[in-house]
Amino acid sequence: MKALILGLFVITAAVLTILPSGLGWGEDVLTFLRGALPVIFGFIGLIMVFVGITSIKDRLDAKKEAETKGDV
Repeated sequence: MKALILGLFVITAAVLTILPSGLGWGEDVLTFLRGALPVIFGFIGLIMVFVGITSIKDRLDAKKEAETKGDV
């Protein structure tokens, strides 16, 4: 419960800093996001490739295990 309340407080603080009536950091946040998004997308793509490779390996292992159980 404490984590939920703290999380809501942090989200509210983040939104208030972006709003023009708050600290007005909206333009700075957008500039940061424009620079960070390609890097974030690269990491997401890399993770997706690793997950895909792992999925293929798991499927091949399951197929080999099924063939081995069928032979015995």
